[in-house]
Amino acid sequence: MQDRLSISDLIAPGAVAVGFGARTARQVMNLIADKAAQNFGLQADLVLAGLLEREQAGSTGLGRGVAAPHARVPGLARSRVVVVRLERPIPFEAIDGQPVDLFLAVLSPADSGVEHLRALARISRLLRREDLRDQIRRASDADAVRFLLVQGEAAAA
Repeated sequence: MQDRLSISDLIAPGAVAVGFGARTARQVMNLIADKAAQNFGLQADLVLAGLLEREQAGSTGLGRGVAAPHARVPGLARSRVVVVRLERPIPFEAIDGQPVDLFLAVLSPADSGVEHLRALARISRLLRREDLRDQIRRASDADAVRFLLVQGEAAAA
């Protein structure tokens, strides 16, 4: 396990989706599960089940249009992140009551403990920055979103 999880290690280039036209949380969770299956060799149904189970315990909407759904998933060697930026925000029962358009889903190995928590903390800390959230919302494509997240972490270091 790494002492310091970097955003560039957590987010694979293909694990970012921009401009998705979801209208429901379930559609977003399906996209996250599909992206995880494509990029990390996981079973989409297991990822989806883990994400939905976690959401039933309480919304992962952090506020300010951001959510960090997360799950521990069998078959994953280390923590990974799938990023989804929606065309329009959707209701997500966030703590501030605002709709959500930025989803950073943290997926960790089934037996992870501290690594999972560190990945979640890294993501939530990064997205507290209003300037970075605004830049991500204006980014032209998935590569630009990933670049902004990686650079955002570097600037905070």
